[in-house]
Amino acid sequence: MTGLVNLPSLKLDRTRQSAPQVFEALREAIISVRLEPGTVLQRAELAVHFGISQTPIRDALIRLGEAQLVEIFPQHATVVSRIDLSAALEAHFLRRAIEVEILKTLCEMSAPEHSALTQRLKFHLGVQESALKPLDVHRLASADAAFHKEMYDAAQVSFLWSLVRKQSGHVDRLRHLNLPAKGKAQAIVRDHRDILVALERRDAAAAEAALRRHLAGTLSFVKGMKKRFPNWIV
Repeated sequence: MTGLVNLPSLKLDRTRQSAPQVFEALREAIISVRLEPGTVLQRAELAVHFGISQTPIRDALIRLGEAQLVEIFPQHATVVSRIDLSAALEAHFLRRAIEVEILKTLCEMSAPEHSALTQRLKFHLGVQESALKPLDVHRLASADAAFHKEMYDAAQVSFLWSLVRKQSGHVDRLRHLNLPAKGKAQAIVRDHRDILVALERRDAAAAEAALRRHLAGTLSFVKGMKKRFPNWIV
C-alpha cells in the first residue's frame, strides 16, 4: 500500500529542527489510524510532501522504528507496522502502574496546587464533552491525552509521560480504532469525570478505582477488534 493521501500537510516551524516535527506528524497520522498498516513511507515522497530534504525524513523514520510504529527494511522500504497486541498489553500495564501512584500523589497536594490542577482538568474535560456532539474522534483523543498529561505534569513526573507515550503507540492505535464504537466515547468522558470528582474529594481509593475502570475498558474489546480488523493486529 503506498500513497500519502491521508497524511495531513504540515507547516514546519523553521525555528525548530525539522526531524522532530516530521516525527510528530507521522506518529500522529499512524496513531490516529490515518495511515494504515502496510502503508509504504518513501523518503523521497515524504520529502516532497513536507518540503524538506531526505535527511530529517530518515531521522524521523528511525525514531518511528524505535517506537515500533514502522518496520524498516534496509535498501528496500519502510512500512507502517501492524498493531502488536503483546506490546499494547505491556504498555497498558506500565501506564496503569504509574498513574495509580500519580493519583495518590495528586490527592496529597497543597490546597492551592490542588485547586489549580482540578481547574485545568475541568478544562480538558470540557473539551472532551464538546467533542461528543457531533463526535470528533481526533479532538476527543487529543483532549484525553491532555487530561492525563496534566496529571503527570502536576505530579512532577513529566519524563514518565514521555516514556509512557513512547511505549503506547500500539495501544493508542487500538483505542483510535475503537473510539467510533457505540458508547465508547461517552464512556471515556464519564470515566474522566469520575476521576476528577474523586480527585476533588481527595479520595485516592475512588480515584484509583475510576482509573482502573477507565484503563480496563481500553483492552476489553481486543478480541472483537481482531475479528473486525484481521489485517491490523498481530
